[in-house]
Amino acid sequence: MRIRLIRKLVMLVSIFLMSFAIHQKKQTKVYLIGDSTMANKEVKAFPETGWGMPFAYFFDSTIEIDNRAKNGRSTKTFITENLWQPIVENLHEGDYVFIQFGHNDEVKEKVGSYTTPEEYKTNLIRFVTETRGKKALPILLTPVTRRRFDSTGHMEKTHPIYSELVKEVATAYKVPFIDMDTKSRELLQQFGPENSKWLFMQLEPGEHPNYPEGRNDNTHFNEFGARKMAQLLLKELRGLNLPLTDHIRPPLALKK
Repeated sequence: MRIRLIRKLVMLVSIFLMSFAIHQKKQTKVYLIGDSTMANKEVKAFPETGWGMPFAYFFDSTIEIDNRAKNGRSTKTFITENLWQPIVENLHEGDYVFIQFGHNDEVKEKVGSYTTPEEYKTNLIRFVTETRGKKALPILLTPVTRRRFDSTGHMEKTHPIYSELVKEVATAYKVPFIDMDTKSRELLQQFGPENSKWLFMQLEPGEHPNYPEGRNDNTHFNEFGARKMAQLLLKELRGLNLPLTDHIRPPLALKK
């Protein structure tokens, strides 16, 4: 009787483990690599929010968003600080890598992270080829715009060189491409010079306990701005007709 019971328990455990393994295999990982405009933020930084944070809630349970973006990183430092290699080693067939850099690559004053246009292209190509080498899918994104209006109230291009380089690599290597620079600039233009401040870290002294002296930041988003950027990306992603879009959460059925 005891032997029969043990056999039954072993069989049940085996079935459970098999079911767990099947479930694990079905889950697809989506890596986000980039800088502070995408990154997860610590509580002490709030209300600063990277767009990767709300983006993580757009998909069903078969998709895992792994946000590896880091503040202050460029394509160069993401490689030299060994942030990229662990991702490559853990990529599986069918995974995705969203690649968005530029803010730190293009600033010559940032000696450690500045990346020449030639180096920038080389690094993007490396991300693409090594991702594909693991049978995963790279997606190239231009950097989101900085908030900068001219004297007539029109948004200025803030990444003219580096955004074009992303497009060149995407075209040459036939990589799915989303022009977040253009789309985010169009969105801020719709908001206008004053209302667009509501998307960024624009705080008066004493307005938030994390920033007692206030903050005037036209690069980093607050919760609202990050959500708007994530929504822009989701809309563009739908247009690419990738298998990933089949796993976007369906709308909630609201009770009447």
